[in-house]
Amino acid sequence: MKAAIISQNSKSSQWTATAMKKYFEEVDELNLKDIEINFSGKKSEVLYKGEELKKYDCIFAKGSFRYAPLLRSVASLLKGKTYFPIEESAFTIAHDKLLTQLKLQQHNIPMPRTYLSATTEAAKKILERAHFPIIMKFPQGTQGKGIMFADSYASASSMLDALSALKQPFIIQEYIDTGSTDIRAIVVGEKVIAAMKRKGAQNEVRANIHTGGVGEPILLDSYTQKVAVDTAKAIGAEICGVDILESAKGPLVIEVNISPGLQGITQATNIDVADKIAKYLYDKTIETCEEDKKNGTAKIMKDLDFEKKKEIISTLDFRGTRILLPEIITKISNLKEHEDIQITAEKNKITLKKFEVN
Repeated sequence: MKAAIISQNSKSSQWTATAMKKYFEEVDELNLKDIEINFSGKKSEVLYKGEELKKYDCIFAKGSFRYAPLLRSVASLLKGKTYFPIEESAFTIAHDKLLTQLKLQQHNIPMPRTYLSATTEAAKKILERAHFPIIMKFPQGTQGKGIMFADSYASASSMLDALSALKQPFIIQEYIDTGSTDIRAIVVGEKVIAAMKRKGAQNEVRANIHTGGVGEPILLDSYTQKVAVDTAKAIGAEICGVDILESAKGPLVIEVNISPGLQGITQATNIDVADKIAKYLYDKTIETCEEDKKNGTAKIMKDLDFEKKKEIISTLDFRGTRILLPEIITKISNLKEHEDIQITAEKNKITLKKFEVN
Protein backbone atom coordinates (compact mmCIF):
# COMPACT_ATOMS: atom_id res chain seq x y z
CA MET A 1 0.00 0.00 0.00
CA LYS A 2 1.08 3.55 -0.75
CA ALA A 3 0.81 6.49 1.63
CA ALA A 4 1.76 10.15 1.70
CA ILE A 5 2.15 12.74 4.41
CA ILE A 6 1.51 16.34 3.39
CA SER A 7 3.10 18.77 5.82
CA GLN A 8 5.44 21.68 6.37
CA ASN A 9 8.25 19.19 6.98
CA SER A 10 8.43 19.75 10.73
CA LYS A 11 10.36 17.40 13.00
CA SER A 12 7.08 15.81 14.10
CA SER A 13 6.09 15.19 10.48
CA GLN A 14 9.49 13.66 9.74
CA TRP A 15 9.10 11.32 12.71
CA THR A 16 5.63 10.31 11.55
CA ALA A 17 6.82 9.68 7.97
CA THR A 18 9.71 7.54 9.23
CA ALA A 19 7.29 5.51 11.38
CA MET A 20 4.87 5.08 8.47
CA LYS A 21 7.65 3.55 6.38
CA LYS A 22 7.71 0.60 8.79
CA TYR A 23 4.17 -0.30 7.76
CA PHE A 24 3.45 0.98 4.25
CA GLU A 25 5.25 -0.25 1.17
CA GLU A 26 5.79 3.29 -0.04
CA VAL A 27 5.59 6.63 1.80
CA ASP A 28 6.06 9.99 0.09
CA GLU A 29 6.79 13.13 2.09
CA LEU A 30 5.10 16.01 0.25
CA ASN A 31 5.80 19.63 1.10
CA LEU A 32 2.58 21.52 1.69
CA LYS A 33 4.02 24.57 -0.09
CA ASP A 34 4.23 22.55 -3.32
CA ILE A 35 0.55 21.54 -3.25
CA GLU A 36 -1.77 23.34 -5.66
CA ILE A 37 -5.45 23.09 -6.53
CA ASN A 38 -6.48 23.35 -10.17
CA PHE A 39 -10.06 24.59 -10.49
CA SER A 40 -9.96 25.24 -14.24
CA GLY A 41 -12.18 23.45 -16.70
CA LYS A 42 -14.79 20.88 -15.73
CA LYS A 43 -12.51 18.94 -13.39
CA SER A 44 -10.85 20.10 -10.18
CA GLU A 45 -7.65 18.34 -9.21
CA VAL A 46 -4.88 18.34 -6.64
CA LEU A 47 -1.43 19.04 -8.05
CA TYR A 48 2.01 18.48 -6.58
CA LYS A 49 4.81 20.50 -8.15
CA GLY A 50 2.54 21.15 -11.12
CA GLU A 51 1.70 17.50 -11.77
CA GLU A 52 -1.46 15.60 -10.86
CA LEU A 53 -1.13 14.06 -7.40
CA LYS A 54 -0.36 10.35 -7.48
CA LYS A 55 -2.90 7.79 -6.28
CA TYR A 56 -2.42 6.92 -2.63
CA ASP A 57 -4.23 4.52 -0.33
CA CYS A 58 -3.70 6.88 2.63
CA ILE A 59 -2.94 10.58 2.94
CA PHE A 60 -2.20 12.27 6.27
CA ALA A 61 -2.25 16.06 5.86
CA LYS A 62 -1.30 18.62 8.49
CA GLY A 63 -0.18 22.24 8.67
CA SER A 64 -0.64 25.58 10.40
CA PHE A 65 -3.80 27.72 10.30
CA ARG A 66 -2.34 29.71 7.39
CA TYR A 67 -2.87 26.68 5.16
CA ALA A 68 -6.35 25.78 6.44
CA PRO A 69 -8.19 26.69 3.18
CA LEU A 70 -5.69 24.68 1.10
CA LEU A 71 -5.85 21.67 3.40
CA ARG A 72 -9.64 21.75 3.40
CA SER A 73 -9.68 21.87 -0.41
CA VAL A 74 -7.32 18.90 -0.63
CA ALA A 75 -9.43 16.88 1.79
CA SER A 76 -12.61 17.78 -0.09
CA LEU A 77 -11.27 16.78 -3.51
CA LEU A 78 -9.74 13.51 -2.28
CA LYS A 79 -12.74 12.47 -0.19
CA GLY A 80 -13.77 8.94 -1.09
CA LYS A 81 -10.65 8.39 -3.21
CA THR A 82 -8.22 7.64 -0.40
CA TYR A 83 -8.26 7.15 3.36
CA PHE A 84 -8.06 10.60 4.93
CA PRO A 85 -8.12 10.67 8.79
CA ILE A 86 -9.19 14.32 9.00
CA GLU A 87 -12.60 15.49 7.77
CA GLU A 88 -12.50 18.45 5.42
CA SER A 89 -14.46 20.69 7.81
CA ALA A 90 -11.97 20.00 10.63
CA PHE A 91 -9.28 22.07 8.90
CA THR A 92 -11.52 25.12 9.20
CA ILE A 93 -12.97 24.39 12.64
CA ALA A 94 -9.79 23.38 14.44
CA HIS A 95 -7.83 26.37 13.14
CA ASP A 96 -10.41 28.87 14.37
CA LYS A 97 -10.90 29.09 18.13
CA LEU A 98 -14.38 30.55 17.77
CA LEU A 99 -15.59 27.80 15.45
CA THR A 100 -14.00 25.27 17.79
CA GLN A 101 -15.91 26.69 20.75
CA LEU A 102 -19.19 26.58 18.81
CA LYS A 103 -18.67 23.00 17.66
CA LEU A 104 -17.72 21.78 21.14
CA GLN A 105 -20.72 23.53 22.66
CA GLN A 106 -22.99 21.78 20.15
CA HIS A 107 -21.60 18.45 21.37
CA ASN A 108 -21.85 19.35 25.07
CA ILE A 109 -18.09 19.30 25.62
CA PRO A 110 -17.21 21.04 28.92
CA MET A 111 -15.38 24.36 28.40
CA PRO A 112 -14.59 27.55 30.33
CA ARG A 113 -17.22 30.30 30.02
CA THR A 114 -16.46 32.15 26.79
CA TYR A 115 -17.59 35.38 25.07
CA LEU A 116 -17.01 36.76 21.59
CA SER A 117 -16.85 40.43 20.69
CA ALA A 118 -16.46 41.97 17.25
CA THR A 119 -15.60 45.48 18.47
CA THR A 120 -13.64 47.09 21.28
CA GLU A 121 -16.77 48.82 22.58
CA ALA A 122 -18.69 45.56 22.81
CA ALA A 123 -15.71 43.84 24.43
CA LYS A 124 -15.54 46.50 27.16
CA LYS A 125 -19.21 45.94 27.97
CA ILE A 126 -18.42 42.27 28.44
CA LEU A 127 -15.50 43.19 30.70
CA GLU A 128 -17.81 45.24 32.91
CA ARG A 129 -19.61 42.08 34.01
CA ALA A 130 -16.67 39.66 33.81
CA HIS A 131 -14.97 38.10 36.82
CA PHE A 132 -11.25 38.75 36.74
CA PRO A 133 -8.70 37.54 35.91
CA ILE A 134 -9.61 36.67 32.32
CA ILE A 135 -7.97 35.36 29.17
CA MET A 136 -8.24 37.21 25.85
CA LYS A 137 -7.27 35.67 22.54
CA PHE A 138 -7.72 35.96 18.81
CA PRO A 139 -9.71 33.31 16.89
CA GLN A 140 -6.59 32.17 15.06
CA GLY A 141 -3.16 31.34 16.42
CA THR A 142 -1.12 28.33 17.55
CA GLN A 143 1.48 27.33 20.12
CA GLY A 144 0.10 29.72 22.70
CA LYS A 145 0.50 32.78 20.50
CA GLY A 146 -2.18 35.45 20.57
CA ILE A 147 -3.23 34.65 24.15
CA MET A 148 -3.26 37.49 26.73
CA PHE A 149 -3.88 37.55 30.47
CA ALA A 150 -5.63 40.41 32.25
CA ASP A 151 -6.10 40.56 36.03
CA SER A 152 -8.30 43.67 36.10
CA TYR A 153 -10.70 45.74 34.05
CA ALA A 154 -8.08 48.45 33.65
CA SER A 155 -5.42 46.13 32.21
CA ALA A 156 -7.93 44.38 29.93
CA SER A 157 -9.30 47.70 28.68
CA SER A 158 -5.79 48.96 27.91
CA MET A 159 -5.02 45.80 25.96
CA LEU A 160 -8.20 46.18 23.94
CA ASP A 161 -7.35 49.79 23.07
CA ALA A 162 -3.92 48.73 21.83
CA LEU A 163 -5.27 45.75 19.90
CA SER A 164 -8.16 47.60 18.27
CA ALA A 165 -5.84 48.62 15.42
CA LEU A 166 -5.74 44.95 14.32
CA LYS A 167 -9.49 45.08 13.63
CA GLN A 168 -10.06 41.47 14.71
CA PRO A 169 -12.81 39.96 16.87
CA PHE A 170 -11.81 39.12 20.44
CA ILE A 171 -12.51 36.00 22.43
CA ILE A 172 -12.86 36.65 26.16
CA GLN A 173 -12.68 33.60 28.37
CA GLU A 174 -12.86 33.04 32.11
CA TYR A 175 -9.51 32.27 33.67
CA ILE A 176 -9.29 28.88 35.39
CA ASP A 177 -6.54 28.94 38.01
CA THR A 178 -4.63 25.69 37.64
CA GLY A 179 -1.24 26.98 38.74
CA SER A 180 -0.18 27.54 35.12
CA THR A 181 -0.70 23.88 34.26
CA ASP A 182 -2.78 22.12 31.65
CA ILE A 183 -3.04 18.70 30.04
CA ARG A 184 -2.19 17.78 26.47
CA ALA A 185 -3.84 14.54 25.35
CA ILE A 186 -3.13 12.93 22.00
CA VAL A 187 -6.20 11.21 20.61
CA VAL A 188 -5.81 8.57 17.91
CA GLY A 189 -9.05 6.97 16.84
CA GLU A 190 -11.05 5.92 19.89
CA LYS A 191 -8.18 6.21 22.39
CA VAL A 192 -5.94 8.65 24.19
CA ILE A 193 -2.56 7.16 23.32
CA ALA A 194 -0.47 9.61 25.38
CA ALA A 195 -1.04 12.45 27.82
CA MET A 196 1.16 14.88 29.70
CA LYS A 197 0.68 17.61 32.25
CA ARG A 198 2.39 20.83 31.20
CA LYS A 199 3.71 23.38 33.65
CA GLY A 200 4.23 26.93 32.40
CA ALA A 201 7.53 28.71 32.75
CA GLN A 202 8.01 31.11 35.65
CA ASN A 203 5.71 34.17 35.43
CA GLU A 204 3.93 32.54 32.47
CA VAL A 205 0.19 31.71 32.57
CA ARG A 206 0.45 29.60 29.42
CA ALA A 207 1.62 26.03 29.87
CA ASN A 208 2.51 25.49 26.21
CA ILE A 209 5.83 23.71 25.61
CA HIS A 210 6.67 26.24 22.88
CA THR A 211 6.51 29.04 25.46
CA GLY A 212 8.99 27.37 27.79
CA GLY A 213 6.69 24.98 29.62
CA VAL A 214 7.78 21.51 30.72
CA GLY A 215 5.81 18.28 30.58
CA GLU A 216 5.47 15.18 32.69
CA PRO A 217 3.47 12.00 31.99
CA ILE A 218 -0.02 11.70 33.40
CA LEU A 219 -2.57 8.88 33.41
CA LEU A 220 -5.99 10.35 32.72
CA ASP A 221 -9.11 9.03 34.41
CA SER A 222 -11.75 7.45 32.19
CA TYR A 223 -13.99 10.52 32.14
CA THR A 224 -11.20 12.88 31.05
CA GLN A 225 -10.20 10.40 28.35
CA LYS A 226 -13.80 10.31 27.14
CA VAL A 227 -13.91 14.12 27.02
CA ALA A 228 -10.74 14.15 24.90
CA VAL A 229 -12.03 11.48 22.49
CA ASP A 230 -15.44 13.14 22.22
CA THR A 231 -13.70 16.44 21.45
CA ALA A 232 -11.74 14.92 18.57
CA LYS A 233 -14.91 13.31 17.19
CA ALA A 234 -16.81 16.60 17.47
CA ILE A 235 -14.40 18.41 15.16
CA GLY A 236 -13.99 15.44 12.80
CA ALA A 237 -10.36 14.48 13.48
CA GLU A 238 -9.22 10.91 14.10
CA ILE A 239 -5.79 12.23 15.08
CA CYS A 240 -5.84 15.25 17.35
CA GLY A 241 -4.22 17.01 20.27
CA VAL A 242 -6.67 18.16 22.95
CA ASP A 243 -5.72 20.71 25.63
CA ILE A 244 -7.57 20.38 28.92
CA LEU A 245 -7.68 22.26 32.21
CA GLU A 246 -8.27 20.45 35.49
CA SER A 247 -10.84 22.57 37.31
CA ALA A 248 -13.02 22.18 40.36
CA LYS A 249 -15.86 21.47 37.94
CA GLY A 250 -13.89 18.72 36.19
CA PRO A 251 -11.97 18.69 32.91
CA LEU A 252 -12.50 21.73 30.66
CA VAL A 253 -11.37 21.73 27.04
CA ILE A 254 -9.61 24.93 26.00
CA GLU A 255 -8.18 24.09 22.59
CA VAL A 256 -7.73 21.44 19.91
CA ASN A 257 -4.82 20.94 17.55
CA ILE A 258 -5.02 18.72 14.46
CA SER A 259 -1.30 19.22 13.82
CA PRO A 260 0.14 18.60 17.30
CA GLY A 261 3.86 18.63 17.95
CA LEU A 262 5.24 15.25 19.01
CA GLN A 263 8.64 16.10 20.50
CA GLY A 264 7.45 17.37 23.89
CA ILE A 265 4.94 14.62 24.59
CA THR A 266 7.24 11.87 23.31
CA GLN A 267 10.02 13.06 25.61
CA ALA A 268 7.69 13.53 28.59
CA THR A 269 5.87 10.19 28.31
CA ASN A 270 8.56 8.03 26.68
CA ILE A 271 5.81 6.82 24.32
CA ASP A 272 6.58 6.52 20.61
CA VAL A 273 3.60 8.63 19.57
CA ALA A 274 4.66 8.76 15.91
CA ASP A 275 4.69 4.97 15.72
CA LYS A 276 1.22 4.70 17.26
CA ILE A 277 -0.09 7.22 14.73
CA ALA A 278 1.57 5.35 11.85
CA LYS A 279 0.21 1.96 12.99
CA TYR A 280 -3.27 3.43 13.29
CA LEU A 281 -3.07 4.92 9.79
CA TYR A 282 -1.96 1.55 8.42
CA ASP A 283 -4.72 -0.41 10.15
CA LYS A 284 -7.40 2.07 9.09
CA THR A 285 -6.12 2.06 5.51
CA ILE A 286 -6.44 -1.74 5.37
CA GLU A 287 -9.91 -1.49 6.87
CA THR A 288 -10.92 1.19 4.36
CA CYS A 289 -9.56 -0.77 1.38
CA GLU A 290 -11.44 -3.90 2.48
CA GLU A 291 -14.61 -1.88 2.95
CA ASP A 292 -14.20 -0.39 -0.53
CA LYS A 293 -13.88 -3.92 -1.97
CA LYS A 294 -17.06 -5.00 -0.18
CA ASN A 295 -18.90 -1.94 -1.41
CA GLY A 296 -17.61 -2.57 -4.92
CA THR A 297 -18.85 -6.16 -4.83
CA ALA A 298 -22.20 -5.02 -3.46
CA LYS A 299 -22.51 -2.49 -6.27
CA ILE A 300 -21.80 -5.15 -8.87
CA MET A 301 -24.42 -7.42 -7.35
CA LYS A 302 -26.88 -4.55 -7.28
CA ASP A 303 -26.14 -3.82 -10.93
CA LEU A 304 -26.80 -7.48 -11.63
CA ASP A 305 -30.04 -7.50 -9.64
CA PHE A 306 -31.73 -10.62 -10.98
CA GLU A 307 -35.20 -9.26 -10.29
CA LYS A 308 -34.76 -5.83 -11.88
CA LYS A 309 -32.13 -6.19 -14.60
CA LYS A 310 -33.74 -6.72 -17.97
CA GLU A 311 -31.09 -5.96 -20.51
CA ILE A 312 -27.34 -6.34 -21.09
CA ILE A 313 -25.05 -5.60 -24.01
CA SER A 314 -22.76 -8.42 -25.14
CA THR A 315 -21.23 -10.02 -28.22
CA LEU A 316 -22.66 -13.32 -29.50
CA ASP A 317 -20.71 -16.57 -29.21
CA PHE A 318 -21.42 -18.74 -32.27
CA ARG A 319 -20.75 -22.47 -32.08
CA GLY A 320 -21.03 -23.35 -35.73
CA THR A 321 -24.43 -22.01 -36.68
CA ARG A 322 -25.74 -22.08 -33.11
CA ILE A 323 -25.69 -19.21 -30.64
CA LEU A 324 -24.31 -19.83 -27.12
CA LEU A 325 -25.72 -17.30 -24.67
CA PRO A 326 -23.49 -15.77 -21.96
CA GLU A 327 -23.70 -17.42 -18.52
CA ILE A 328 -25.01 -14.18 -17.01
CA ILE A 329 -28.15 -14.50 -19.17
CA THR A 330 -28.93 -17.80 -17.48
CA LYS A 331 -28.55 -16.24 -14.04
CA ILE A 332 -30.62 -13.17 -14.81
CA SER A 333 -33.43 -15.05 -16.52
CA ASN A 334 -33.54 -17.80 -13.88
CA LEU A 335 -34.57 -20.27 -16.59
CA LYS A 336 -34.04 -23.94 -15.75
CA GLU A 337 -32.83 -26.84 -17.84
CA HIS A 338 -35.59 -28.88 -19.53
CA GLU A 339 -38.14 -26.08 -19.11
CA ASP A 340 -40.26 -25.31 -22.16
CA ILE A 341 -39.05 -22.09 -23.77
CA GLN A 342 -40.90 -19.91 -26.24
CA ILE A 343 -38.48 -18.40 -28.73
CA THR A 344 -39.43 -15.57 -31.06
CA ALA A 345 -36.96 -14.68 -33.78
CA GLU A 346 -37.03 -11.92 -36.34
CA LYS A 347 -34.36 -9.96 -38.14
CA ASN A 348 -31.88 -8.46 -35.63
CA LYS A 349 -33.93 -9.66 -32.66
CA ILE A 350 -34.41 -12.81 -30.54
CA THR A 351 -36.79 -13.07 -27.58
CA LEU A 352 -36.84 -15.97 -25.13
CA LYS A 353 -39.39 -16.55 -22.37
CA LYS A 354 -40.67 -19.41 -20.32
CA PHE A 355 -43.60 -21.10 -22.03
CA GLU A 356 -46.70 -21.07 -19.89
CA VAL A 357 -50.06 -22.60 -20.78
CA ASN A 358 -52.97 -20.22 -20.16
